[in-house]
Amino acid sequence: MNNELKVLIGSSNKSLGTEICNLIGIPKCKTFTTRFSNDNLFVQILESVREKDVFVIQSLYPDPSNSLVELMLICDALRSASARRITAVIPHYSYARSDKKDKPRISIAGKLIADVLITSGVNRFLTMNLHSEQVRGFFTVPTDHLLSEPVITNYLKKLDLSNTVALLDLGQQKREGNFAKKLAIPLAVINKERISDTRVEIKQMIGSVKGKDVIMFDDEISRGTSMVAAVNLMKEQGARDVRMVCTHGLFAGTAINLISKSPVTEIITTNTVEISPEKRLDKITLLSVAPLFAEAIKRIHTGDSVSALFEEK
Repeated sequence: MNNELKVLIGSSNKSLGTEICNLIGIPKCKTFTTRFSNDNLFVQILESVREKDVFVIQSLYPDPSNSLVELMLICDALRSASARRITAVIPHYSYARSDKKDKPRISIAGKLIADVLITSGVNRFLTMNLHSEQVRGFFTVPTDHLLSEPVITNYLKKLDLSNTVALLDLGQQKREGNFAKKLAIPLAVINKERISDTRVEIKQMIGSVKGKDVIMFDDEISRGTSMVAAVNLMKEQGARDVRMVCTHGLFAGTAINLISKSPVTEIITTNTVEISPEKRLDKITLLSVAPLFAEAIKRIHTGDSVSALFEEK
């Protein structure tokens, strides 16, 4: 298998890429990337990939624009070098929230980026926890969508959940409600409205959290304003410990400062994006999704089922 398989690691999340390569048991493919004085990127593949099955690991965060351009250049170079198949492994797919035309004269960026990457040479996508189900329809080539659920539920099952309620956003009941089902804990639901990128209002809550430990679920934490508003509401409603679970811990802007001052007990996230050391508060628990991606890459390469990874044992 390894003679036909190549894995390249982009610059956005080198630690995750290295862990994936180690788990597969192959060295990363050698590349050279630099930036000219005019700020243009230059990418070169330093070993033969002719007729190889190539996987390129690149999260589109932080710095989504540069990460995207780098990924495009890598894939274009691989296509020119006669790679047999190019799979873009994108643990965090930025612009996934741009999934609908809800305002006049805007771009549905999630679809546009998928099309641009296909034009650059991508034959297949492998990603994790997209923001909404409709984003999956943006990809016109085979796409495998991984879920962080097994990694997160395995961690949560080690906690005492006997007095715990799962809190979901009204728009995410179907997607995130599976966590509560797997953990066998009751549900509460909030209805929130995003006023702007920095302001969120909680409109309504269904269910009681008084005297309970609360676990909140979301796909990502960006600036943290929505999370802090929900945590504060839970505390006002009489909740005890409040934990936040998300797949993508972006922690943009002043998020870390908000988190450090908030009454949240713990934030549980994964390493789909690189979290710098200065952002790794004691409150933040970082779980690795490298084993899931490594197994998925091996299965895609050998033609085995990826969905079997998430079937009930």
